[in-house]
Amino acid sequence: MENFNHILVFKTNIKTPEDRETLKPLFEKHESIKQWNVDLYDEDYVLRIISYTLNHQYIIKLLHVHGYDCEELI
Repeated sequence: MENFNHILVFKTNIKTPEDRETLKPLFEKHESIKQWNVDLYDEDYVLRIISYTLNHQYIIKLLHVHGYDCEELI
């Protein structure tokens, strides 16, 4: 059975392409974030992050500091 613990999934209020572009430099320059995407067409504006070292709480705090709501999707 494959382990997917490195895929972090969140409900956010990243609603527009502009929001996504605002956060792009933050995610792209972070060494521990290997890949990320935001589904702007999903009603939960789902953010997916691939990281082998970060946890959900870290990402939630990171987004809150930048003015975005974020909660873990289980």
